[in-house]
Amino acid sequence: MKTLPKIALVTLLGITLAASAAALKTDPAKSTVSATFKQMNVPIEAKFKQFSASIDYDAAKPDAAKASVEITIASFDLGDPEYNKEVTKKEWFNAAQFPKASFVSTAIKSAGAGKLNVTGKLTIKGKTADVTFPLTVKTEGGKQIFEGALPIKRLSYNIGEGEWKDTSMVADDVTIKFHVTAQ
Repeated sequence: MKTLPKIALVTLLGITLAASAAALKTDPAKSTVSATFKQMNVPIEAKFKQFSASIDYDAAKPDAAKASVEITIASFDLGDPEYNKEVTKKEWFNAAQFPKASFVSTAIKSAGAGKLNVTGKLTIKGKTADVTFPLTVKTEGGKQIFEGALPIKRLSYNIGEGEWKDTSMVADDVTIKFHVTAQ
């Protein structure tokens, strides 16, 4: 009887390992997440320097895919230390209270060769919304490359409170762009 629990444990571990075998390992050095917006009608693109992505994808079964991304808000880089500090404040991202933003897929559907439609939950600054966006996927050098752009309204997530709600200074439209390389 003492061997039965060991066999069950070994079987469970084997199932767990087999289930996670389809998970891809993200290459952070070749992956990027950025936000593009207009400030006083001038386009600006800023990168998030720290993020992690978990992708479970099999090209033969795209509808079974899953993905999640977690972004460290304080890693937002506008190219100037003072601006970087400003956007972590309560009026903008409130990084002290909400240090992470996240996306978790709820459905990924094939949209033709190399194309997917992704639906999921985007959480920024404590606000969660359902989002849908197109995604392209290609294989290059044995690696999967996922690229997409997700348009959002910053005010829907309370990014830019008080005087910063004025969209003539910083536009409401923001596009989150990503390029994720995984194997």
